[in-house]
Amino acid sequence: MSEFKMTTIEEMEAATNRLLETGAKVGADAWQFRVKNQTPHCKFGEQGVCCRICAMGPCRITPKAPRGICGCDAHGIVGRNFLKFTAAGAATHSDHGREICHTLYCTAEDGNYKVKDPDKLLRLAKEWGVETEGKDIYDLAHEMAEIGLMEYGKPFGYQKFLDRMPEGQKEKLIENEIAPRAIDREVSTSLHMAHMGCSSLPEALVKQSLRAGMADGWGGSMMGTEFSDVLFGTPKPIDTEANLGVMVAENVNIVVHGHDPSLSEMICEYADSPEMIAYAKEMGAKGITVSGVCCTSNEVAMRRGVPMAGNFLQQENVVLTGACEAIVVDVQCIFPALGPLSKCFHTKFVTTSPIAQMPDSEFIRFNAETAGENAKAIVKMAIENFKNRKPELVHIPDMKAKATVGYSVEAIVKTLDGVTNSQVDETGTTKPLLECITSGVIRGAVAMVGCNNPKIRPDYAHIELMKKLIANDIIVIASGCSAQAAAKAGLMDKSAKEICGAGLKRVCELADIPPVLHMGSCVDISRMMILAAELAKDSGLQINQLPVVGCAPEWMSEKAVSIGNYVVGTGIDTFLGVDPYVSGSSEMCELLTEGTRKWTGAAYTVETDIEKLTDLMIERIEEKRTALGI
Repeated sequence: MSEFKMTTIEEMEAATNRLLETGAKVGADAWQFRVKNQTPHCKFGEQGVCCRICAMGPCRITPKAPRGICGCDAHGIVGRNFLKFTAAGAATHSDHGREICHTLYCTAEDGNYKVKDPDKLLRLAKEWGVETEGKDIYDLAHEMAEIGLMEYGKPFGYQKFLDRMPEGQKEKLIENEIAPRAIDREVSTSLHMAHMGCSSLPEALVKQSLRAGMADGWGGSMMGTEFSDVLFGTPKPIDTEANLGVMVAENVNIVVHGHDPSLSEMICEYADSPEMIAYAKEMGAKGITVSGVCCTSNEVAMRRGVPMAGNFLQQENVVLTGACEAIVVDVQCIFPALGPLSKCFHTKFVTTSPIAQMPDSEFIRFNAETAGENAKAIVKMAIENFKNRKPELVHIPDMKAKATVGYSVEAIVKTLDGVTNSQVDETGTTKPLLECITSGVIRGAVAMVGCNNPKIRPDYAHIELMKKLIANDIIVIASGCSAQAAAKAGLMDKSAKEICGAGLKRVCELADIPPVLHMGSCVDISRMMILAAELAKDSGLQINQLPVVGCAPEWMSEKAVSIGNYVVGTGIDTFLGVDPYVSGSSEMCELLTEGTRKWTGAAYTVETDIEKLTDLMIERIEEKRTALGI
């Protein structure tokens, strides 16, 4: 066996500690210090038993006060809080999809944005029953964008993408009142149900939580993913690098951060232009390096090979290197702390969306109509800031790993189908993957997703879970910050096959893939749902029968709750390493960990011991295999 060298958690932590020393020299704050100031956390909040949805309270449920002023008990209060949490997450991801639909509507042959995958647009049009014969591709793009936007507020019917499910599954969701109608309707209904004096029945609140999540996963997120592919190209395997060492001391360093690829794509376009590179050299730099943080990073990595500097809890680290000329953000998961932190260095903190405006930032309003002009101004600003660096504060950790990213559903099907078939048609088939699973060469699959959370040693849960899963011949597909954790550690390097079980190692060798497949950003978890649906249809099964589970070991955001709800709503058991603030209600706990099975065939498992969490996932996969007789 050749030796595979991973980047360890200890090495990453040592690099962070060195950067914090730099921060201390200039009086910079960091999340590591703020966590200490915020602990211990409020136990009422952690249990979900604090209610402040009206001005009679706030009310807190205790043994001495088992009901709020209105008479609502712990079960109703916890349920309403869980639904509100879900609604915010569904709104956030779905709004991302809305922006992508709008960008598609603004495409033009001579415009800022163009159709880069016309074949996918034609396939989507056919799927939605839109006539394509003789139409200009941009006229078709505008028509499809308008139909997509109507999915947000249509008065009747269900989300179009539900027709991708195996036969009978959509109908079961409709029967149980979980099938999502208009996206905005589900968010609005959720907030209405959680208003004072409305629903306090846990079963009703959980059903609507699933429905709101499904509006995200099979509505807004899925449109965000599919139309991003049309706009920017459907990802295919591409090599890149990950971790803070991707920043280059001699270059102008621009870091893109957030979730909307419309901005980051345009920044990359202008940073690559001969004009801007020449200007950077004129200003004393050798060139321009764009790297990314969070899901914006995933978007440009899987389409352009742009390196990934880090994930959620590393966003301050890129500034602490002292070598970041500009950190340019769009929406979601952005620390307001970046403003004051950037002022301790020379870094420009640039906000670009009216949805995410923050103090101590330079606001450049970015939109599809003025994208080129905005991006050029931002890149130029970063270049001109290069001369303001303080050399004594510059320290970039010598730490990076190789990664192969960009495994869209189309890429996975083509790669695995190509191993067994000399000719692969346009759509391909998941049958080679199914054959690996049924033969036992691969035991199953885990969809690893989610954020970082200071409640868990950052990245530790992701990396340790993945190592144990692949050693047990379970392939991992990852997105979001989980994918970046894998990339930083080296688990998306093809040589990571050396730490796999014999079966998965053989598959990696034959298909020339890493054991952890990068599927994209958080919004691209919808790709995982599409893949699961295709596997189910090709095998003649329902999704909940597949030996596949989902896992978010370090989740922290409202979006993560929405995602968890649509993964469970799709029929995939979901394992969490952080409690979703429902422990204050035994009824809510029972519904989420067992009761949802009667509607979807799946439920949550919560286990904060990461070693036990891994064992529980493997056990569930083996149970599913046994039930199928494989």
